[in-house]
Amino acid sequence: MTRHRNLFDNPDHFLAGTVGEPGNRTFFLQAREGSRITSVALEKIQLVAVCQRLTELLDELETRGVAGSEELDDMPAARALDEPINEAFRVGALSLGWDTGEELVLVEARELTDDEEDDVDAFGDDEDEDGPDILRVRLAAPAAREFVARALRLIAAGRPPCPLCGQPLDPQGHLCPRRNGHLLN
Repeated sequence: MTRHRNLFDNPDHFLAGTVGEPGNRTFFLQAREGSRITSVALEKIQLVAVCQRLTELLDELETRGVAGSEELDDMPAARALDEPINEAFRVGALSLGWDTGEELVLVEARELTDDEEDDVDAFGDDEDEDGPDILRVRLAAPAAREFVARALRLIAAGRPPCPLCGQPLDPQGHLCPRRNGHLLN
């Protein structure tokens, strides 16, 4: 199967968004450059991990004096996904990096495949015509900070955790294991 490469250098926007109600949301990464839009689906936990790792990377860059990697003073405004949202693929592996020559953050999402024997090489061989589809975004440090700030706000907008067990609370409550399976509202 021919690989699709969705490559974006300093896109007009790169953001995380959701479709659906808390508890039944689908998470997406979306990059847009002009009229070209690529949206890929991922799990909430994958988005959490990307935010944690990007924050660590940006904090390290800040200690090294890289311009624009500092914490944001103002919270960026919320932004919705551009429509139509056509899922290009479901993310299986995520990679992060720093391009020292261009001073850009690299975020790469690779398609989830059934082939367990594929050894995912971060920022691997793009010349290979076979392999999982990819979304690769290169962006400046300030844009990466904005991505993280917006994504963390999106994650926090989900269902609140149960005060006893930490599992998400549905609007109608949930069967809490710490209450021996009794409904907690």
